[in-house]
Amino acid sequence: MKSKQSKKIFNILSQFLLPAFTLGGQLAIALKVPQLGLVLNLLAQPFWLYSSWQAFKQAGQVGMLVNTIVFTIITAFGIVNYWL
Repeated sequence: MKSKQSKKIFNILSQFLLPAFTLGGQLAIALKVPQLGLVLNLLAQPFWLYSSWQAFKQAGQVGMLVNTIVFTIITAFGIVNYWL
């Protein structure tokens, strides 16, 4: 079980890294560098999964969780498609 301090640190990191990686990924795709965009978006996924899991637990927002899981799978497929 996570301590309150480590959970608090992860929450703070999520507030900054989730939009940074997501927006960076979208910007890279818009600048026609999809390989980098996919990597940045995949780096954002742990924070999206954590946030959507919390939203599911606290408010029953299952749609957000399902969407995040599917987006993570699609992004991972894109990484495989471009990089492997």
